[in-house]
Amino acid sequence: MSTGNLKYQYARLSSAEKLIAINVAVFIVTALVTFLMGFSTNTIVRWFELPKEFNDFILQPWSIVTYSFFHGGIWHLFWNMIMLYFSGRIFLNLFGAKKFNNVYFLGVIAGGLVFLLSYNVFPAFVATNTALIGASAGVTAVLIFVCTYIPNQEVRLFIFNIKLWYIGAFIVLVDLIQIPNSGNAGGHLAHLGGALLGYVYARQLLKGSDIGEGFGQLTESFNGFFKRKEKKAPLKTVYRNANRNPKSKVDYDKESKQRKIDSILDKISKSGYESLSQLEKDFLFKAGKDQ
Repeated sequence: MSTGNLKYQYARLSSAEKLIAINVAVFIVTALVTFLMGFSTNTIVRWFELPKEFNDFILQPWSIVTYSFFHGGIWHLFWNMIMLYFSGRIFLNLFGAKKFNNVYFLGVIAGGLVFLLSYNVFPAFVATNTALIGASAGVTAVLIFVCTYIPNQEVRLFIFNIKLWYIGAFIVLVDLIQIPNSGNAGGHLAHLGGALLGYVYARQLLKGSDIGEGFGQLTESFNGFFKRKEKKAPLKTVYRNANRNPKSKVDYDKESKQRKIDSILDKISKSGYESLSQLEKDFLFKAGKDQ
């Protein structure tokens, strides 16, 4: 497959699928490099994992995000990506890629901060030598967001239909129980940090406030800084129909579309996602892609 074809296939993926592809690629490349060069896995991972000491973190501040792209083994990666795929599909049926990325990466950061604070504040963890890796905090943020935003929506789990809020409550409860009873207290603390972010984000959004808007603008500015400037197209002479006002038409179409989105979201909150017709589902999915 050519590089151009790979880029085309990647561009067609949803935001969740792109994250899955990146995580899998990082896992494979890290495994290959460490094997071929005769390194230990930690030789590479230590530059990207989130250390528990603040002094170490200050020397590699990028690790508050990069830790989420590395995993401790194939099963660690597999379960995180499975959860990201299914929770991401539900999320992206409601909202666009920008909001998804905001929730995911803010969840990663929140999980990392909870890990750092916990291991420097609570006496039970202070003497522990550890570091944080894995996408779990971001994945949990996305999952708990949808469980909070449409709590009564039912999904098929094996042979049962179960409401999303039951799933969210169960996952949070399991993490709480496992903090003192597992060898991965840091991971469970990070999950809870991501869960808290997802819950607060969804609750605020239901009230009309997008707490990730500033973060989204910051990341867009950051991406734009590194993007190559596109070549300006040669000037063209164009003509406009004096009897037509395009701006008013665009504004009308946008308002009409937003009213329809609001109506569909109201229907979801009252009766659940499955109450929508196929046309409404398709419209909502397309509107989410355009955001």
